[in-house]
Amino acid sequence: MSKIASRIKELGIELPNAASPAANYIPFVLSGNQVVISGQIPFWNGELVGLGKLGSNLTVEEGAKIARVCALNLLAQLQVASGGDLDRVSRVVKLGGFVNCIDTFTDQPEVINGASDLMVEVFGDIGRHARFAVGVGSLPRGVAVEVDGVFELQN
Repeated sequence: MSKIASRIKELGIELPNAASPAANYIPFVLSGNQVVISGQIPFWNGELVGLGKLGSNLTVEEGAKIARVCALNLLAQLQVASGGDLDRVSRVVKLGGFVNCIDTFTDQPEVINGASDLMVEVFGDIGRHARFAVGVGSLPRGVAVEVDGVFELQN
């Protein structure tokens, strides 16, 4: 068992199935040694979870849990992109987080920490990354959070 697979098991983390695209795009692009993963919404093995709007019917803590589900979906796509070997990941480069929220909500960073924290839990220091966390008025299918990412692979 690979180092990262062992770490995921040790943490009690289960990865969902990598979701198929819902429109005219592909789930990830390999470019040189980087993997750019399309925005992941909170699907869990085909079921959409995490609907709502932060500051209205969802708390920051609930939003962070939803962001974590998005990040688990990023890892599922990354596992496919890396040929099933997450030990090939040499760096989590960047995460981008979109938070469906009311106009006066200002805790987007705390919500997206749910995704960022997972990357550090799984990858350690190479999981530390650049990031943005922005609030938006709506997201696809009414989800509360969407997260995309850029990762670097070893050859």
